[in-house]
Amino acid sequence: MTVTRNSILAVALAGLFAGPLVSEGKVRSSRLDDRSLRISDGSLFVPQDFYPEFSWDATPRYYMFGNEHRLLTPEQVRFIAERTDFLCIEKKHGLKELGAAELGAKHEAAAFKKIKPEMKVLFYFNAAYAWPYTSYNKAFTKERIDANPTFKKFLVPHPKTGQLADQFGAFCFDVLNPDFRKWWVDTVAKGVRESGCDGAFIDQMHGNSDLRKDKTAAIEKAMGEMMTALKKKLGPDKILLANNAYGESARYVYPVSDAIMFENYANVKSSKESLLFEWDEMLRNAKAGKISVFRLGVEGTGRRNLQPNMPELSKQKEKVEFALACYLIGAQPYSYFLYSWGWKVSSGALVDYPEFKRPLGPPKGGYKRTTPDGWEFTREFEHASVWVNTETREAKIIWR
Repeated sequence: MTVTRNSILAVALAGLFAGPLVSEGKVRSSRLDDRSLRISDGSLFVPQDFYPEFSWDATPRYYMFGNEHRLLTPEQVRFIAERTDFLCIEKKHGLKELGAAELGAKHEAAAFKKIKPEMKVLFYFNAAYAWPYTSYNKAFTKERIDANPTFKKFLVPHPKTGQLADQFGAFCFDVLNPDFRKWWVDTVAKGVRESGCDGAFIDQMHGNSDLRKDKTAAIEKAMGEMMTALKKKLGPDKILLANNAYGESARYVYPVSDAIMFENYANVKSSKESLLFEWDEMLRNAKAGKISVFRLGVEGTGRRNLQPNMPELSKQKEKVEFALACYLIGAQPYSYFLYSWGWKVSSGALVDYPEFKRPLGPPKGGYKRTTPDGWEFTREFEHASVWVNTETREAKIIWR
């Protein structure tokens, strides 16, 4: 188990007053267990002082959610705080109630830190799509954009129509515009500062390269320059989490990112080949001292085929076990697991999954591949034996 400065302080003060919440499965101790920081290649993970707390005592979990209509209730804040030390407030949380997403993030960051000071809360912003949910980017709507010519220059026209391109109802940012990059960096840093968050979750690392395939190389480089500037602007004690920023296309973004999310937003993304690649990337992250967030949703779901009984469906043993096993096979120190069927508060954040609270303990080594070219993998933890077949999408976890 890993013990941090905050956890030791909590022990010292425990006899004086009721201290902050302790995550389920986490045991306070004054003894640092180096096994909790041992990477599967035998080297030691070196965390930054501003990272969240981490423990193998139970499945380490990351949360990410939003609700534009309502803020969390005190009971919901406590439910989530009992299960994680690390989360992100999604892009339009609190919009209807407070009028701007940064106010929703500010409200929830304060609520979590009031009962759990060590909680790390991230502010959401998109690097490719101009979602108009904060007070900083309200101009990026069809009704307002023509009255804001400076902001209009920050957007990409569609190569076929010449009209402003849009994806999922949002305009598309032009990362090749240096004036946009400066505005974006200043805006994200302002959002983190004004919301009282501990860093930023940056979504969509592609820079809308699909609209300008002949400029892909320049876009990738510009994205790296923008993220480098953001990391500097945020300061040395803030977390920069980049979504899906791994592989060759992210070679300029990766070096300045503190954390990488493996989103797995669709079944095609979590193919057997993709999962194997992600496990190796999680090892690469650990060796570089970076946080990994491994997200695997409830299989067979998506925006077009969500079922009315999703909470019950998500708790089916075969679904929970497969997703958790896929995380455990590749998990390293400071690897976190996210299980959901979307990005709303109602998409899993308030569902109780007993499997994730079971005692886990540190891994005893890296994963083993049953045959050189096969798709069965095993791994041993102190309190669990994990088996998964990523071709048949079956799994088994034996707890002890």
